[in-house]
Amino acid sequence: MNSLATRKAVQALLILACLIFTAACETTGGVSDEGEPVFVEEESTPREAPGAPMAKDGAEGEVPLIVAESEHPEDFAPGKELEEVVVEGRRERHEVILDLVSAAKSMLRDVELDYVFTGKGRREVLRGRPVAFALWSETKQEWSIVHIEIPRPPVRWKPGRKPFPFIVRTPGVSARHVKGTGAERLMFAFSKGGEPLKVYGRKFPVFDSALIAKKKWRAVVATAKPIVYLPSNEDTLDPLFVSGGKEFLLGTARRAIEELRLAKAPAVAFPGALLADVVPAEVITTLAVIEQTDDGDFVKKKAAAFDEVLSHYGMKRAEAYRYSVSSASALGPMQFTNRRGNGTYAMVVRRCPRARLDPDFERGATDLLNAMKAAICLFDIELSQMRADIRLAYRDNKEVLGIFPVAAYNGGPRNVTKLYGVMKRMGVKLEDLRPPGEQPPGLQVNCPCLWKEEATGVRPVAIPRYNNENRWYIEKYQSILRLFD
Repeated sequence: MNSLATRKAVQALLILACLIFTAACETTGGVSDEGEPVFVEEESTPREAPGAPMAKDGAEGEVPLIVAESEHPEDFAPGKELEEVVVEGRRERHEVILDLVSAAKSMLRDVELDYVFTGKGRREVLRGRPVAFALWSETKQEWSIVHIEIPRPPVRWKPGRKPFPFIVRTPGVSARHVKGTGAERLMFAFSKGGEPLKVYGRKFPVFDSALIAKKKWRAVVATAKPIVYLPSNEDTLDPLFVSGGKEFLLGTARRAIEELRLAKAPAVAFPGALLADVVPAEVITTLAVIEQTDDGDFVKKKAAAFDEVLSHYGMKRAEAYRYSVSSASALGPMQFTNRRGNGTYAMVVRRCPRARLDPDFERGATDLLNAMKAAICLFDIELSQMRADIRLAYRDNKEVLGIFPVAAYNGGPRNVTKLYGVMKRMGVKLEDLRPPGEQPPGLQVNCPCLWKEEATGVRPVAIPRYNNENRWYIEKYQSILRLFD
């Protein structure tokens, strides 16, 4: 089947799906201009631990070319025999979304990105980075491919300040920047003739950083690896993806623990114990969500911010967040760092040989199962460096006392020391800590909070400002953990 026939077959299938189940093609609401707001730390804390907030300075990091070159193939590919697909009965909304995403990906494979050079001779430079979007019109039941050019090199963008600069290179279409600047999160909202168009695909080029450093612009374009990857957006948010994301993450965490158990990898924090018994699956699962949930989104949307991340995991599965790169070059769903081979990931590989982690950073950090095993190893290493009373309290109450290894995961041992000192000033003992509950009416406490048991019950106690980023990290941990209990 040639490319044109493939596209016609895809379009016919999707139109039929929408006619059979109209509710599946209804709008999910307007895309809000959320961006990726960031809370500013009270102090700068140099560390090697993962957990750097995404786009802390407003800019995402560049995806390593080797990661883009290892893009996971999809089951649906151009040339697949669509005539064999039969639509029967009413179709669920998430099924229609998956069809639309597959169709968009198929079309974008053949789309050429148009690079623009300015200047001549030695002064010639690549003007920007072209990005293509596959958009679906529910009114006309047809596709549009829209081309956008974003700045190169990436700009440091913060929502609410200067707008993100871009050029719409497809006539007749209006675009508004919604969030993100890089391969994982860049997203726009589009409309044509007053009709909002739904985004179901995006093609983004990844460049060779070594060639960029040498300013070999023609070679940069010649070696660019375009990835067809759809970021999380409101058009694909669905409750069944949310529940599927929970199941997928928990299943992956349990598989990681089982592999560590079969390997008989020993724990460091608790001599004689196995690494597989150090961290519950629910606890390690929270990190895969926390690391991809922005503080600002969480403050504004609460659990809905987690739902967006979980929905993305439910739809993309193992592919989700593999292109997530912070401005500090933390990579993948669990946000591990490399630092030229001497970062946190390399340390964990060395310290946990029985875990049999992938020694290749880019491959290991972007593989969720491997990254979860690495995160379990890091939990164990960090617990081993904590005070004996914290370790013992954690062993008896892992979910609640998980705030300490979570604090270390976010910012290293210094944050554990600070959190412990802050708890003393708050009058909260380790044995008094309890899971979060409901705040009593009329006695609302401004969180981030810890929950303390007293004679009259469990009440929240606000965490003083010792590190704003880490305070919110702990608050996110306590909130998301309840979804997995």
